Amino acid sequence: MVSADQASDGYSAVFFMDGSNVSRQMRATEFGAFLDGYVGLSDLAETDVRAVLVNLGGDLLVRSLVFFRIYFDEEGRADSHWNIPIEKLALVGAKGPDMGAGPIRLVCRSQCPDPAVAPELWDPDMTPGSNTFQFIRKAIEANSLKFRKVEPAQEEQIPTLAAEPPQAETADRARLAQLIREQRLRIKTLQSVHRDSLADIQREHRLEMQALRSEMSALEQKYERQRLSNEQLKTRLAERNEQYLTMQEQIARNAEQDVRQDANSDAEMVLIREQLERKKRELEVRDEKIVALEQENYDLRHQEPVENSVMEQLQRQSVFLVAYHAGVGHLTLPYEDIETYFRNPVAYAAERCGLNEPAYREWLEHYENPVCLHPGDDGEPCGEPVMRVSQPADFQAGTDDRCEKHREPVTA
Repeated sequence: MVSADQASDGYSAVFFMDGSNVSRQMRATEFGAFLDGYVGLSDLAETDVRAVLVNLGGDLLVRSLVFFRIYFDEEGRADSHWNIPIEKLALVGAKGPDMGAGPIRLVCRSQCPDPAVAPELWDPDMTPGSNTFQFIRKAIEANSLKFRKVEPAQEEQIPTLAAEPPQAETADRARLAQLIREQRLRIKTLQSVHRDSLADIQREHRLEMQALRSEMSALEQKYERQRLSNEQLKTRLAERNEQYLTMQEQIARNAEQDVRQDANSDAEMVLIREQLERKKRELEVRDEKIVALEQENYDLRHQEPVENSVMEQLQRQSVFLVAYHAGVGHLTLPYEDIETYFRNPVAYAAERCGLNEPAYREWLEHYENPVCLHPGDDGEPCGEPVMRVSQPADFQAGTDDRCEKHREPVTA
């Protein structure tokens, strides 16, 4: 956990960095709420954030900085396993740059008192124009977190008799020592950046090598498939060549046989032509007979009835015949339909019902004996009485001539 915003001698805050810029600021207690999982940051979901613990004095000058990493999950909540003791590290950090109140205590990846924690830290950028310390100082001076500045008490100057080195010499030594520390820190951070860059390059190289190996493996597999395909094609081509040679030999043999058969074929062709001519003459005679029979049939159908015959009386007296058929009722037969009717009365009645003859006969069988016709195991019909359908057009075979037990479902 992180200590309270204001200790007895200053304040604590956490800055989130985007490159060298400060992208987000919060008091230590607010950061503690993130660590406890009370709230999340949706815009940081699945992000490895670079952060800085900033400890300030009451005068709002930096006393210590700890550069650490923290991961936010897919819901924007801080990693529940994160347990870097950044407050303790801030107390034992080595001297860093002077940010207004003398050298700060600095903890970063290149300058960490606990090597086991170093991989979880990061190094500030000290390149001119993108110096991380300068951006942190500007953010503190803006004081967006509204820390109250405490003015230092004026101390009474008490003269001493001890000999003191000249102030200029002391200031030069302090500046020189600070410059040396900053240069050493710059060298360490540059070395760290170099190591990180080298690691990134090596990682990219490994990924490229893996991709090349995968591509090489895919090409080898493709080559192997192509080789097998070529071998199969060669085998099929050889088989086709064998088949071609066999066919050539067969054609040559057939040609020889054809030459020998040509003489016989000519004689057979003459015989076939004679047979065709004979069949043609037979067909012509048959066609003539058919025409004569059709004319005779027409004459019979349209000739006047024999004098003093029943048909002659029916035609002359305009008498109509009346026939009765189930499902149709009484049919009045005009003279022109009498011959048609007597040739097939059932077909005539079926036509008047709008049915074909087989459908009408099925209904007629049902009408005359309305029983279930479902065949049993012995081949005999069921024989169970069913409701009679009086209209032929309403009858459905397989349904209306079946009892409830054997009835087929009616389709739409």
